Amino acid sequence: MPFTYPYARPALTVDCVVFGLDVSDLKVLLIQRDLAPFAGRWALPGGFVRVDETLDEAARRELREEAGLTKVFLEQLCTIGEVQRDPRERVVTVAHYALVRLGDHQVQAATDARNAAWFAVDDLPDLAFDHVAIVTTALQRLQGKVRYQPIGFELLPPKFSLSQLQRMYEIILERELDKRNFRKKVLSLGILQDLDEVEQDVAHRAARLYRFDERTYRQKVKDGFNFEL
Repeated sequence: MPFTYPYARPALTVDCVVFGLDVSDLKVLLIQRDLAPFAGRWALPGGFVRVDETLDEAARRELREEAGLTKVFLEQLCTIGEVQRDPRERVVTVAHYALVRLGDHQVQAATDARNAAWFAVDDLPDLAFDHVAIVTTALQRLQGKVRYQPIGFELLPPKFSLSQLQRMYEIILERELDKRNFRKKVLSLGILQDLDEVEQDVAHRAARLYRFDERTYRQKVKDGFNFEL
């Protein structure tokens, strides 16, 4: 007879805060629930963890099934276990956050989601469960981590101008940055490759384009490099 524990076991879920960036806003991907509880309400993509999958596998499966997202930057955020957070039963969730380039993904609702859409992080609808608190925690993590790890490049197109890079940081950090100091600092890091190209089909003066040199960055980290903006 297999050994079993004589203790009640809570259900385990994953919830994912997916961030994307457009010209003026940091956005969060939400799905509209099709099932009770909170049918019709907007919520984070997520669901129950299967017994034969890891937390990362569960999070990626839910993103694929509920929103059609694959191959995204994904990290664990926190574990939330308030007793009454889910009206169905005792549920502990492991929250994750993901970063995507908006132009690379066509979101589409599937499985138990009625709809999927992007919302500005400062203009969210009334969310189901405790998901507004999870979004707040994820935003705080992003605002902190973007300063000491180059994860922000996950939100930008492969080729970008320094103005786009600065605007990304300003939107996430919710404050303006001095243009001259920012450019001097970011170029001094030695992790941007000048592509010898300029923007195309723009109304303003075409800016020089760069890309994030991940190979150089990883080598610098091995040599003791400290990324900080």
